[in-house]
Amino acid sequence: MKSLRQKLEKLVSERLSPLATKDSEALREQEEALLAEDYRLPFSIDVDRIVHSLAYTRYLDKTQVFSLSRDIHVTKRLVHVQLVSKIGRTIGRFLQLNEDLIEAIALGHDIGHPPFGHDGETFLSELALEHGLPPFKHNVHGVRTLRFLERGGKGLNLTLQVYDGILCHDGESNKYSLSPDRTKKSFVDLDQEIKRILHEEHHSPRPMTLEGCVVRLADTISYIGRDIEDAIRVGLIRREDIPKECRKILGDTNGKIVFRLVTDLIQQSLGREGVGFSREVAEALTKLKNFNLERIYLNPAVKSEMEKIRNLFRQLFAKCLEDLEKERQEAPIFRDFLNTMDESYREETILPQIIIDFMAGMTDDYFVSVCKELFFL
Repeated sequence: MKSLRQKLEKLVSERLSPLATKDSEALREQEEALLAEDYRLPFSIDVDRIVHSLAYTRYLDKTQVFSLSRDIHVTKRLVHVQLVSKIGRTIGRFLQLNEDLIEAIALGHDIGHPPFGHDGETFLSELALEHGLPPFKHNVHGVRTLRFLERGGKGLNLTLQVYDGILCHDGESNKYSLSPDRTKKSFVDLDQEIKRILHEEHHSPRPMTLEGCVVRLADTISYIGRDIEDAIRVGLIRREDIPKECRKILGDTNGKIVFRLVTDLIQQSLGREGVGFSREVAEALTKLKNFNLERIYLNPAVKSEMEKIRNLFRQLFAKCLEDLEKERQEAPIFRDFLNTMDESYREETILPQIIIDFMAGMTDDYFVSVCKELFFL
């Protein structure tokens, strides 16, 4: 198996661009003895660990945009991250990058999202700040989940390159040309970047790898047209509402938009130190994002129930705090979370952070079921 692994590493290395991340560059926080029978390469191991994690399983019922839609065909997080992975690996194949690294970052990049998407992130952030914690950021919590919360608080010991890509994915950014930060990053640097993100409102670090840059742009490619299709499906907009210039340059369906964006990105990025779109496509993409923001994401019809959800977040946080302080072992936060965690986690984590960790890991349906159990039965 060792010789098989070495042969695979040689084959992969030979086809990679000089700009790609080699598997030999993979860094783990804790050294691991490589099993003699394990032929997988480091970033492939990370893919497997993410896919088999509990947090990845919860993607199945995490909201993308339409939180309370009864239409079973609107996009959930699980579909979204798979689309990012597919798009990212397609780009990576043409640019001769490390596809395993792209896949690991893509599949893990939204692990930290709480229930009810970006609205849930806002509600948790408000509660965190009120209880003396830094603001809640889903990219930071994604790293925290995989690094410290999985496996009962032991973490998955993923590579630095994957954690960095998850931390720096920022798919909401309007930067459409991106090059990696080639300074030799370490886990100390990762922790410093996390602190800056939490304490500097507009800090958006660049990924340390070109693969991380690809995922960041693939994130935008994957959701921009898909959200339009979902909005049309639920009757929020019509296809002809898409701005004429965007339709002309990018197309008017998700398939056309994805194909145009991926093709342009590959053509503009071949042999370059960074990745990016042509000026024409970048300008059209900016207009399309603004259209989505105004007509979909900020549409009052999408936000109609969010004030009720915010109040439930507050009630649930208060109830969990009371249950922790009174050590009610039958409470959901003990039954479904704390009792699965290592004793060291309980000893080292303050109560408000325990509640944030618990609530951030909830799916939409589980959040609703817990609220029904505690407040409406």
